Amino acid sequence: MHRLLLIDDDEALSGPLAQYLRRFDFELESVTRPSQALQRLGRQRFDALILDGMLPEMDGFEFCKRLRSGSEPWKDMPVLMLTARGDLTDRVVGLELGADDYLAKPFEPRELAARLQTILRRTRFAPAAPSSELLFEGLSIDSVRREVRQASGEAIELTSTEYELLLMLAREPGRVFSRDEILNKLRGQEAELYTRAVDILVSRLRRKLEPLEALKTLRNAGYCFALPARSA
Repeated sequence: MHRLLLIDDDEALSGPLAQYLRRFDFELESVTRPSQALQRLGRQRFDALILDGMLPEMDGFEFCKRLRSGSEPWKDMPVLMLTARGDLTDRVVGLELGADDYLAKPFEPRELAARLQTILRRTRFAPAAPSSELLFEGLSIDSVRREVRQASGEAIELTSTEYELLLMLAREPGRVFSRDEILNKLRGQEAELYTRAVDILVSRLRRKLEPLEALKTLRNAGYCFALPARSA
């Protein structure tokens, strides 16, 4: 069953619509404000969003724009705009801001169900976006938030250069990077970096990651990332 989140300040709409959509294997939940929607999206997984155009706090167009430009995991979720603003300009603006479909009120629930089925089918066959999170035994790296965490969830504080080094190695576990390679890739981060500094940088990073033995030294060759991957 697909889970949908309706954002609409018309509280009378959600009940009957949820009941109707259930026959198409949709589970509909609803909120009346964008701030409530963000809280729900942060706590629960939904397959698509039904978004009213005229809302308190911010209108649906602005909400859609912020959703698409954000970095949250739900930024690419399918959005169907369902609004009384049904003229051509509004439709075009809604689609240009990132909505996957647009349906004007008043609407036929059967058409809404058909359109939801279509955008969800389209999403299913779309290539999966690469995950922003690298998961290893004892360590996770979120490349969008630039966060590194232990298995306990505790954040590991790294400098920008330490983080870039860790990310570079972790993206290709087991591959040996020579000091020159590391130096060339990180020079943009720290202009004063020189060959000996790579050893110091690795040593500093290694201490911050302890007790994990995440970085392996290969004598006369370089360094590689050594933690086994884990599934989500």
